[in-house]
Amino acid sequence: MLARLMPTAVHAAMDYVVGLLLIVSPWLFGFSDESSAATWIAVVAGVAMLGMSAMTDYEGGFLTRSIPMRVHLMTDAVLGLFLAVSPWLFGFADQGTNAWLPFVLIGLGEIGSAAVTDPEPEARARRSTAHA
Repeated sequence: MLARLMPTAVHAAMDYVVGLLLIVSPWLFGFSDESSAATWIAVVAGVAMLGMSAMTDYEGGFLTRSIPMRVHLMTDAVLGLFLAVSPWLFGFADQGTNAWLPFVLIGLGEIGSAAVTDPEPEARARRSTAHA
């Protein structure tokens, strides 16, 4: 089993950065004119990631905090897998490296971060040890 080395506060910051990166990636990497499927997938995945982060029960959650961290991590892993295979699933893998490589790298990064993030938010972990 992988060690859970990444604190949730770091994961939260990365969630917002990656969510924004996904939203701007069609124009940043220049595939917006090559594939509407890739553009829509990137933008919708980025918006979904930002929304989920805002509602997660961790340091980055600022709305309802109704999504448990373990559910968030499982969703990150599923999203990562979806992003990594989407160039072939939706037929834009042949549109150039700039169209498929960001999806594969971000997808693998999502899977990796889900695997190494501590599922207990730091503030809650400190509260529970202080009461012990």
